[in-house]
Amino acid sequence: MRTWRELRAFPLAIRLLLVNQLGVNTGFYLLIPYLAVHLTENAGMSAAAVGIVLGVRNLSQQGLFLIGGSASDRLGARGVIIAGCALRTAGFGLFALGDELAVLLAASVLSGLAGALFNPAVRTYLTLEAGERRAEAFALFNVFATTGALIGPLLGSVLLLVGFRTSALVAAGIFAVLTVAQALVLPGRAAVRSGNGVLGDWREVAGNRAFLAFALAMAGLFTLESQLYLLLPHGAREATGWDGAAAIVFLTGTLAGLWLQLRITRRLKERGSRARWIAAGLALTGLAFLPPMAVAGGAPAPAGAGEAALRALPVLAGALLLYLGVMVAQPFVMELIPGFGRPELTGTCFGVFYVISGVAAAAGNTAVGWAMDAGARSGTPWLPWACCLAVGLASAAGLTRLHHLGLLPGRPEPDGSTPERERL
Repeated sequence: MRTWRELRAFPLAIRLLLVNQLGVNTGFYLLIPYLAVHLTENAGMSAAAVGIVLGVRNLSQQGLFLIGGSASDRLGARGVIIAGCALRTAGFGLFALGDELAVLLAASVLSGLAGALFNPAVRTYLTLEAGERRAEAFALFNVFATTGALIGPLLGSVLLLVGFRTSALVAAGIFAVLTVAQALVLPGRAAVRSGNGVLGDWREVAGNRAFLAFALAMAGLFTLESQLYLLLPHGAREATGWDGAAAIVFLTGTLAGLWLQLRITRRLKERGSRARWIAAGLALTGLAFLPPMAVAGGAPAPAGAGEAALRALPVLAGALLLYLGVMVAQPFVMELIPGFGRPELTGTCFGVFYVISGVAAAAGNTAVGWAMDAGARSGTPWLPWACCLAVGLASAAGLTRLHHLGLLPGRPEPDGSTPERERL
């Protein structure tokens, strides 16, 4: 009820974008998590070919966030959101047409480009519409995104009983409905040009050293959040001897996010600076890896369900701490990003942020994967957990340093601007 009341307090445009994110994540997660299995088992593709298809999709999205951000600034976020959802409709529709590599690559490029367009555009629109209530808007955004990420895989597993192509068509249908809804309901907002060319906009944002340092510090948040899909599921399976334990970890954290996200953001918003809570959230994401590290590796298979449940507790505790850290930090991170630049460069700021933090996080995930292999070879299973702990604490220290130097934007004004820096 609290979430519903908070939702109704926002204007129609924001309510639509929040529902839009629910649909986006539902459509995405009912299809993409099952794509690799389909290509391998049903289409008979080699692991290398599957890696190319998935890599092209990821590269198309992560590498082009800057294009989507700039387009939002120069053309208006509304049109870019609609275009992105329309492209995702086409891309997911192509996945249903056949298993030829050329078709799959085209589908991957279109679906990745779609994400590169609407992800920064949606955040730009939310920023400009929410004003001083950005934090609450982004907290609700996380709630709806998390709900979609929970519904999507469940719906996808049911649809797979019919066939992968059915899943692809349903996902494409969801994005088609979203495209029409946005075109009919989402209010337009005139774009305000920065006075520079596109390259000038990029140089202005990329030349902000405080912003670059902030984006690099936040790479720790994205690196550790992605361990919900890599290291923590591995730890849960290893501790319990049960493959389904990974789903329990994800479900537990997701339900906690749905229940606590908005409450946490509203409580913390007026109690101390944004930087303090971001640093606290980053530290929590690092400390989340201590409980699983204490029981990592080495134990024989559990004797029964009761012992398996006991062994799962440290991993579940770590997952909950990680979710809690993300819930504390992420809405305030999203709130601060636009304050590093002029309002007319909001989309460019989001684009540059996601490119930098995405590349850095990819490097971090590679390092975690290497630590997992190295730990298994050397008999030091605690190694990847210790690396994640160090990443979280280092990111928190970096953010705290930026705060002490007075290099972070202040709280948004009622008109959505952030003209002054936060003070201690």
